[in-house]
Amino acid sequence: MSKRNLSFIGTMAVLLLLLSSCSSRKNIVYLQDMHVAELYKFDTKHEAVVHPNDRLKIIVSCEKPALAMPFNARTGSVQMREDGTVASVGSTDDNSYRVNPEGCIDFPMLGSLKVEGLKLNEVKELITNKIIEEGYINDPLVSVDIVNFKYVVLGATGSNGVFSVDGGRITLIEAIAKAGDLGPNARIDCVKVIREEGDGRKVYTHDLREKNIFNSPAFYLQQNDIVYVEPKYKKKDIEDRTLQYATLAVSVASSLATITWYLTRE
Repeated sequence: MSKRNLSFIGTMAVLLLLLSSCSSRKNIVYLQDMHVAELYKFDTKHEAVVHPNDRLKIIVSCEKPALAMPFNARTGSVQMREDGTVASVGSTDDNSYRVNPEGCIDFPMLGSLKVEGLKLNEVKELITNKIIEEGYINDPLVSVDIVNFKYVVLGATGSNGVFSVDGGRITLIEAIAKAGDLGPNARIDCVKVIREEGDGRKVYTHDLREKNIFNSPAFYLQQNDIVYVEPKYKKKDIEDRTLQYATLAVSVASSLATITWYLTRE
């Protein structure tokens, strides 16, 4: 093969390498400023805050089950049997209570309780103290959980939609992982959490390359949060890029055909 042919092939190879590099994707690197073996503190006592329309599962128990039964008779009534024991009538196993628009729940024996803005442990303490103060039970055991905790993920992630979680505790990073991680079109420096606060909404913006995300008020998601990952380019840009890649493919195929023709014509 002549030097002229070798020179031509070398030039075309460099050209193809440059063209193909245009379509390569840059890897996403999270938490770039964290260092090995360095300790980063986090909130180990985080609890979800109660909002209107939350459904709270509340169960009261004690050493004498009959005393706790009136607090767990969700939709029925309580009757005294001839043998002196207490039984619930017409009740269900659904010990959940919807928080109304005013932020209250109607709880058996205790009436209306204001729970909006309280953490789950604070709701537990409120009910426990009320039961003791009213003289119903001296040592009640109360458990409280949110049974309809949900959040929304939109934007440049593997999948969009409404997600739910047990226990009311999930971080922003966990939410993104549950949604299939960031897409190749995602802006890692513009991950937003839109949160209902009072009578309005507030937006928190995060850069997932930086460790200060752990200090964000929105690192732990709250009920009805919206996670939005901003894309690098919009739908029209995607169409333009598709056309660009298609043109690149045609150019590469044309160049290979030219090389083949050039080498075989002699």
